[in-house]
Amino acid sequence: MVKKKLPQLAALSPAQREIMEIVWERGSLSARELKLILAQKRPLSRNTVRTVLERMEQKGWLTHRLEGRTFLYSAAQPRPATIGQTVVNVVDRVCGGSPEVLLTALLDYRGLTSGELERIRSMLEKAKAKKSARRGE
Repeated sequence: MVKKKLPQLAALSPAQREIMEIVWERGSLSARELKLILAQKRPLSRNTVRTVLERMEQKGWLTHRLEGRTFLYSAAQPRPATIGQTVVNVVDRVCGGSPEVLLTALLDYRGLTSGELERIRSMLEKAKAKKSARRGE
């Protein structure tokens, strides 16, 4: 099985995760636009928003481009890659490297609907077929 090399990104605080969700949803936005969105929940200074954006860029979560005199921030990594990295980290750090432990915990503590189970069965069958095709079976 070929594992995708995922970038090693620093963990996000809850506030930074909230910002990433907004960036992923919007595509790109300025610090001013982000401040207006976040201000609907709590007051923040312009400097605080800019500082958080700059730190997230330094950590590899965001990138920016200059449009006129405005920095437009966008995600440096697509959402699926960061979700994948989080899952790999959970498997490696919490589950002792065992995907089976993760799945057992999911089944035992959350449970799955019949629709979820059916979609997972389908994904497993596709993965099995893909693996067999790579081996020439």
